[in-house]
Amino acid sequence: MTKKALITGITGQDGSYLAELLLDKGYEVHGLVRRASTSTLERVAHLTGNPGLRLHHGDLTEGSRLTALLHRIQPDEVYHLAAQTDVRASFDQPEFTGDVTGMGTTRILEAIRLIGLDSRVYQASSSEMFGASPPPQSERTPFWPRSPYGAAKTYAYWVARNYREAHGLFVANGIMFNHESPRRGKEFVTRKITHAVAQIKAGHDRKLYLGNLDAVRDWGYAKEYVEAMWLMLQAEEPSDYVVATGTAYTVREFAEQAFGHVGLEWQRYVRFDDRHLRPTEVDSLIGDASKAAVELGWKPKTRMPELASLMVDEDLRAVIAQRAE
Repeated sequence: MTKKALITGITGQDGSYLAELLLDKGYEVHGLVRRASTSTLERVAHLTGNPGLRLHHGDLTEGSRLTALLHRIQPDEVYHLAAQTDVRASFDQPEFTGDVTGMGTTRILEAIRLIGLDSRVYQASSSEMFGASPPPQSERTPFWPRSPYGAAKTYAYWVARNYREAHGLFVANGIMFNHESPRRGKEFVTRKITHAVAQIKAGHDRKLYLGNLDAVRDWGYAKEYVEAMWLMLQAEEPSDYVVATGTAYTVREFAEQAFGHVGLEWQRYVRFDDRHLRPTEVDSLIGDASKAAVELGWKPKTRMPELASLMVDEDLRAVIAQRAE
């Protein structure tokens, strides 16, 4: 019997890779798409001809719509990825971030409970929940969020735990450390860097403005991380897992790798701009994913240098393709 999965946030980086993975495994995949004035389907456009993919309009702020969709689809698995994910923007839109990123999770879980679905649920948690807690961070590390986004994700984590413990729902929290790809939005620092490298190499731009170059992050490949999401819902019992590489690099080192990949010296092009600083910074996030390795058999394959290079290559291909048009 064909399994059904619902992915909220299917048009995002993780959602698009997860949809590919599930379709390859023979799932019938349903995706929640938020209505917008411009098309948001770019990342899943190559999948829209697949008969196994079905898209539905909906919004995390609209509980009645979520309940109706879940009742109609009757998914075996729900991957809740949708959120307001821009950490810097969460300082400017704290109420919106709390409503979508935090309460949106409650609406999904409450709908599943009210309908009585036997769905397995993946809840996308974030390393930003750890914030100021010193690394390495594991499932046992106390949360200390340093942004409205981190606080909203912390709420979503605990409400997921509560629905698991109070109502018996199969809910797994995946505490994802930074994971990137050529499909990452250009508002995120890694893609901002690789896109700028391609533009500068092509002669279109001359400078790149960044904020905190000393921030330390644990960067992995999003395409590998969605496999961990799937594995969490195949386990016998639900639990919570850190997903990370265990390696640490600064934003400066990422920029050095990206520029160096095309033979450029990063210092000639990168400039500091305090407008990109957060009111409260998160200095160092480095994950310990040993639990995922032991219980799920998941291990990362791609580290930052290879990741930065493949992202630059893809952005360069996009520049070349635009020239040819």
